[in-house]
Amino acid sequence: MKYHVITLGCQMNLSDSERVISVLDKAGYTWTDNEEEAGLIGILACSVRQKAIDKVYSRIYKWNKWKNHKNLVTFISGCILPNDHEKFLKLFDITFQMKDLPKLPEMISRYGVTTPVHLSPGIDPHNENIEEFWNVKPSYQSGFEAYVPIQNGCDKFCSFCAVPFTRGREVSRPSRDILAEVALLVSQGYKSITLLGQNVNSYGLDKQGGEITFPELLRQIGELGNRTHKEFWVYFTSPHPRDMTDDVIEVVAQYPVLARQIHLPMQSGDDKVLIRMNRKHDMEKYRQIVHSIRRILPDATLFTDIIVGFTGETPEQFENTRKAMAEFQFNMSYTAIYSPRPGATSHRWDDDVPQEEKKRRLHELTEELRKHNREYNQRLLNKTLRVLVRGADRKEGFLTALTEGKLIVRFPAENEDLTGRFVDVKITASSDFSLEGELVKMEELV
Repeated sequence: MKYHVITLGCQMNLSDSERVISVLDKAGYTWTDNEEEAGLIGILACSVRQKAIDKVYSRIYKWNKWKNHKNLVTFISGCILPNDHEKFLKLFDITFQMKDLPKLPEMISRYGVTTPVHLSPGIDPHNENIEEFWNVKPSYQSGFEAYVPIQNGCDKFCSFCAVPFTRGREVSRPSRDILAEVALLVSQGYKSITLLGQNVNSYGLDKQGGEITFPELLRQIGELGNRTHKEFWVYFTSPHPRDMTDDVIEVVAQYPVLARQIHLPMQSGDDKVLIRMNRKHDMEKYRQIVHSIRRILPDATLFTDIIVGFTGETPEQFENTRKAMAEFQFNMSYTAIYSPRPGATSHRWDDDVPQEEKKRRLHELTEELRKHNREYNQRLLNKTLRVLVRGADRKEGFLTALTEGKLIVRFPAENEDLTGRFVDVKITASSDFSLEGELVKMEELV
């Protein structure tokens, strides 16, 4: 039987999907890019954004109509709120939590078996036996770029966020398994490896001294790089400002394989909004972290996440966010319009910022980001940068690549064999959110 899987949401869901594919391949199913050919279709959903859930309904209504003229089995898993899970029970043939992935072939054979959302008190239904899921060898969807989960769940309970209710409490993956997976990827020639978690810098804290800390995990990966003498970049996402320490930044500075790129979610630039968000940090704490990054890693790029139009956000509070963006001069910001999520605390509050005002604020922040991004990129003109080629660009005759700091670079080249390789590119032109250059040097093709 042929199968097709659609992945929505963040990099964590993408990583999860690689394990789903591995399980189905091992069970004898065959992947197809064309969902219309599939007899088994699955979707990894994301309840964190309403738009992603809307896409689920659009897909399943279409698939259920197909059942009128073909045999088809549908399944759903991923980052799903209990309320959404209950609704999907009536629409999908199989629903399951990701921790139960190893049992998916059995569920398919029994057709329609579902896994419970709630278990007995004291047991987290999301993370019971989570190590069985982590032990599934992923089917990496790229030959040069990989995602490695290091934890699951979240303990922060930000008032706008559904993740603690979709993935449960924080659980750290054993460091021996993380290091083994990274070492395997390096030995196989992977060039970009991203460590994934909701709050990566709280890694190990749930083990009460029974596991190494996040800075130590990074240090051991850095030592792996020193031993192998191979060129690769290791990223991590996302750290939480509450747990971010100089130790992390200092370890990154010590090892060439730890990429000079920090993603530090700010969410808002106003202290009162941060309190309502239950972020457990203020702007002074955030400012100190940024100052440490600039001092210890002066060449690092800085990315962030921001929510505009959060419940009760006044024009003055939004202005503080705009000022913060101007102050920190982020290289990239993933800015989202606030939308209430069932289960999150803020869902009970009035969503009192008009949609048109939210869009206006989003536009204003985007323009602020554009200005600083343009200035930063212009300073890179005539410099030669090391980049990792990702494939053909939308511009005909060009390839697209990323710098160590995850800046987009395109350059003229017809040879797509360069995909997944490091090359040197001299920057000849810059635009607001990308760079253009010419190929200077590439590693020897083997």
